[in-house]
Amino acid sequence: MCGIVGYVGKRQAVPLLLEGLRRLEYRGYDSAGLAVQNGCGVEVLKLAGRVRALIREARKTAVDGTCGIAHTRWATHGAPTSPNAHPHTDCSGTIALVHNGIIENADALRARLKQGGHHFKTQTDTEVLAHLIEEVSSGSLEQRVISALGRVEGAYGIAVISQDDPGKIVVARKGSPVLLGVGNGEFFVASDAAAVLEHTRSVVYLDDGDVAVLTTDSYRVIDASAREQLRSVADIDWDLGAIELGGYPHFMLKEICEQPDSIRSTLRGRLLFEQGDARLHGLNLSPRDCENIRRIVVLACGTSWHAGLVGRYAVEELAGIPVDVEYASEYRYRPQLAIRGTLAIAISQSGETADTLEAMSAARAAGGKVLGLVNVVGSTIARQADGGLYLHAGPEIGVASTKAFTSQIVALVLLGLHLGRQRGLSLAQGRELVYELARLPEQVDQVLDLEPVIEKLAREYAHADNFLYLGRGVNFPVALEGALKLKEISYIHAEGYPAAEMKHGPIALIDENMPVVFVAPEDQLYHKVLSNMQEVKARGGRIIALTTEGAGDLGALADHEIQVPKTVPLLSPVVTSIPLQVLAYHIAVLRGCDVDRPRNLAKSVTVE
Repeated sequence: MCGIVGYVGKRQAVPLLLEGLRRLEYRGYDSAGLAVQNGCGVEVLKLAGRVRALIREARKTAVDGTCGIAHTRWATHGAPTSPNAHPHTDCSGTIALVHNGIIENADALRARLKQGGHHFKTQTDTEVLAHLIEEVSSGSLEQRVISALGRVEGAYGIAVISQDDPGKIVVARKGSPVLLGVGNGEFFVASDAAAVLEHTRSVVYLDDGDVAVLTTDSYRVIDASAREQLRSVADIDWDLGAIELGGYPHFMLKEICEQPDSIRSTLRGRLLFEQGDARLHGLNLSPRDCENIRRIVVLACGTSWHAGLVGRYAVEELAGIPVDVEYASEYRYRPQLAIRGTLAIAISQSGETADTLEAMSAARAAGGKVLGLVNVVGSTIARQADGGLYLHAGPEIGVASTKAFTSQIVALVLLGLHLGRQRGLSLAQGRELVYELARLPEQVDQVLDLEPVIEKLAREYAHADNFLYLGRGVNFPVALEGALKLKEISYIHAEGYPAAEMKHGPIALIDENMPVVFVAPEDQLYHKVLSNMQEVKARGGRIIALTTEGAGDLGALADHEIQVPKTVPLLSPVVTSIPLQVLAYHIAVLRGCDVDRPRNLAKSVTVE
């Protein structure tokens, strides 16, 4: 959620730190700050507000130094105020520290430190860390950090500098992602590769328990006993242009429009037309492993959970394996049944979602094999899983997920296809699905051509207070996702329901002021959905029908109709979800909302 940037080298640190923070703005934050070793000590500059305000303040104060750390904070402990912004310092101001995560025993530690004479300036849990390091009066900075962290319970990704150790940054990780950027005679720290991509494509991903020491000459990784740890250097294959707007007004619109290419990338090299199968080497599942699967548990949060619901239909229909889709945040707190043949699939765009990581651990403890389905190469889920699939959708900057969602659906269908072919799905059925998957990017292109029509529709409903989204079968998750997109970025109250459940409660809300969006592609449940439309029409509700070409004219039922290309039912959520993304986007823009950085939300939720 929060963003960390650090730099040590020969260049002035402040411009590099500020640029790194700017590239991390999409993660969500409410305050920003930096600390630099200025030759005389540690100089701190921080405020509540946006990075652009921090840039203005930095220009006024002319902060100098070639070693520094910076942070964007999303408030957990303490309100989003300037004192609570990071970096935090010790009593003497000689140590500065930035932190992602939560220190669970912060209150107890604070009480003890106060008894020992420490003075606190903030309400945050993070300030405790600076004082704990101050308590250790001797040794190198890394020794003091290791000693202090031995008293800490919770999750952290931290970067620390000290007046007493010039030209050095100490980094530590437990449960919150941090990576090192390896440049030419300079080194970077970041919570996300986007912050360093402009300067280096070589990164080192830290594991839990790692402590890294960066100086102007080198870096090394050690453990809590100061033993050297070998960590490989990975190459980032993103283009810098992928994290720039490229002429679009918002990243969300850019990423919506990138979906033909992101889906092609998810499919690339994986479709086997003759065999009617998918090539998925990263699964690390043998044919016997596939045959022995008796149950699948999908672990995910938010949009990824909705993708998992679509995946359930795909895997159950294609492979005949029962699938449970669990909120990762709840799964870990239930007793897990050790059922033989259970396969867990953790879905996360970032690969760093804290709840999903903990759910993975719970699933593994119950004896299950765990696959990861993530977009970010080298992420924690990718490294900890027994196998899995990368989405290859490219970096997603907008907080509201769009292209990652459709790529997740495609990846789950590929998984269902592969498992199905190992478990009796016919060659003809496999070939038909492979053909339809190959057509999908072109169909998404056609859907995007509908944007002017959807923008006009948005103008009519931008001032609505409530929306209801309804769908049946595999399109019920699309209704959930459409409602989530609208509430995330426009702040309109919206709910998704199975269409048949409407009469069991939500129908009480329907009147002439209630827009009702029906996700109604022509499939085996199409006529059932038409009956649900009749129920809404009879009560004066305003109907927006999202259906497929050739399904017939719904003008007698719907106030508005959007037709998308027809595909097989398992793939219809891809083409039906995109108009709902576009609708939410244009409504949010018309309402003056910050589309890429909606209030109170973060791109990567790395705290519980």
